[in-house]
This record gives sequence, C-alpha cells and structure tokens, in this order.
Amino acid sequence: MIALAALVAGAAALVYVHNETASSPSGQPRRTAMAAAAAADQAPKALYDFNALPDPVKRMLEQIAAAAQSGEIENMRPVFESNELKPMVATAYVDDPIALWKKVSADGSGRDVLAAMLDVVSSGYVRMGQGDQEMYVWPYFAETGLSGLSPSQEVELYRIVPPSLAVAMKRSGKYSYYRLGIAPNGVWHYFLQ
Repeated sequence: MIALAALVAGAAALVYVHNETASSPSGQPRRTAMAAAAAADQAPKALYDFNALPDPVKRMLEQIAAAAQSGEIENMRPVFESNELKPMVATAYVDDPIALWKKVSADGSGRDVLAAMLDVVSSGYVRMGQGDQEMYVWPYFAETGLSGLSPSQEVELYRIVPPSLAVAMKRSGKYSYYRLGIAPNGVWHYFLQ
C-alpha cells in the first residue's frame, strides 16, 4: 500500500524540482508564476509538506488514504464515523455518504470517488482561515484562481481532473471538482464536488 506521505512527498518533490531549481539565464533562481500571482493577489500559498500538517490532520489523511487505497468504499465508513459529524458530501445533508458516492460513481461501486480522493489529497493544499474557521483544503486549486497557471501547475491540475474538465475550468478561472477540508483538530469537514 502506498503511504499518503509518499504520495504527497512525490508530488512535492516534482513541484520543488520544477519551480525552485529553475534558473534565469543569469543563473539566479527565478520566481515561479505561482509566487508572482500570490504576491499580486495575496492568494493563499500552495503547500506540500505533509510533515508541516498538525498531527490530527495527518492522522485523518492517513485514514482516508488507507480506506481509499483499499478499493472498498465501505472501508471509508469507520473513517467518517470517527468524526464528530459526518463530512459534508453534498450541499444538502446526506445521511449516508457511501450510498451517495456509489450513486454518483461511474460503475456504482464508488471506486472512482476513492480514486478522486487519493488524487486530491496527493496534490498541494492551502491553509485557510484562522481560529475556529481554520481549515486545510485540498487541492489548493479550490481556493486559488486558475488564471496564469505555470506548466507544472497545469500538469498537477490534469492529474486531478480529466483534460476536458480542466480546460473548461481554466476558461472559467475557477476550480469546480472535488475538494476536501480538514480542520486542525483532525475533523474531516467535507469532500465536495
């Protein structure tokens, strides 16, 4: 079984190598498109360091990843039942997230939903809000604009969503696929599309 930390570390290494080691013709490191956009718009910074997450968030991510990697959607039930409340999976209250995930899945088993979860949590994330409103959100695209993506960011987007959907999102400037939010205390708040 692939550990979530390895998935996140692999994604972080790819982004680090592409963005941080790129140099200008003078040999000096150049600012990434994302850094420039963040400075201009004060957009939240995409983060990749799994070890920088609070321990409760890491534990919840590991549980989500283990259940998703099993390929059996019923393995997700103890994960969300360990929460104070079930995570939001739709705009209206859903009593049984697993039944919904099976219903919206391509094959009725929910495996594509599990795959989407793994893709989302293996991407960069952002830390949003403060105090009681603080939340760690995957992927960072959910909280940043899609205009001016660097080539490596476009590849990361294509790893999460099908190309036809990614192109439509880039045109609209807004990410509109699955997003996952976990509070610093490890409470899984949502996995929404």
